[in-house]
Amino acid sequence: MKPFAFAAPDTLDQVLELLAPGGPSTRLLAGGTDLIVRLRSGRAVAERVVDIKRVQGLSREIDEVDGALRFGARVTMTTITSDARVRRHFPALVEAAMVVGSVQIRNRATLTGNICNASPAADTAPSLLVYGALVNVVGPAGGRRVPLTDFFVGPGRTILQPGELVSSIDLPLPTKPSGAAFARVTRRRGVDLATINLCALVNDRGESRIAFGAVAPTPVLAIDGGALVATMGARPADFSAAIRPLLAKTHPIDDVRGSREYRLAMLDVMTRRVLTAALDRLRSGPGAKESRS
Repeated sequence: MKPFAFAAPDTLDQVLELLAPGGPSTRLLAGGTDLIVRLRSGRAVAERVVDIKRVQGLSREIDEVDGALRFGARVTMTTITSDARVRRHFPALVEAAMVVGSVQIRNRATLTGNICNASPAADTAPSLLVYGALVNVVGPAGGRRVPLTDFFVGPGRTILQPGELVSSIDLPLPTKPSGAAFARVTRRRGVDLATINLCALVNDRGESRIAFGAVAPTPVLAIDGGALVATMGARPADFSAAIRPLLAKTHPIDDVRGSREYRLAMLDVMTRRVLTAALDRLRSGPGAKESRS
């Protein structure tokens, strides 16, 4: 690991000053579960690391704000999985957070860090996409709100400009009946990265939102007007034909976790599986939406 300066500011203004464009290359440390590994391996380089764990302007709480649950920049995966409101309204996010690393990792890893890392295989990204997440960004020019669909640019890259950081993530609370479910495929159980991951949400009109990870340079969201739900009981070939337009945004590749052909085959299987689970939750009503993970 190359040496770097270290700072542990107390206020958001101090953080923004340390991130000011033109200064030393700076990395933010929240949970550090990815950053430390990358610094040690040399895949990430920083002249300065800024620890934000005690910054008062960056919350570690989940708050209800203007009809949404707001996840502060320091909210961990463990906090997400144990919050009753998240379990009630966003069970697929709970399912995703439950498979992020080990228990020790989830105690430190943050939701904001998971999306800012911008891995195409980030487990929380598909759930956040189907739930319509909004990213709150602050920087030298003030604040802005960005739909998560516009946040990812490429592997490891986001729309964040020099000097900016994510202060929180908003998930609008549902106003109509819906059901959602998350699933993934890995080489082995445990802390392995996903070969594919995906999340489906179905509303009471049969419309679907399906997000896929690890099958394109960024997590991708596809929206279906009802064709998929209509073919759920049809022959597999009919379902495969219905899903084909949704997969137009995906570009699976061959890597150590799976081949392109394997990923395409599993997308077909797993899309039907998560849609079935989402429909079951929709039909069972609010009382059954709480995750059993």
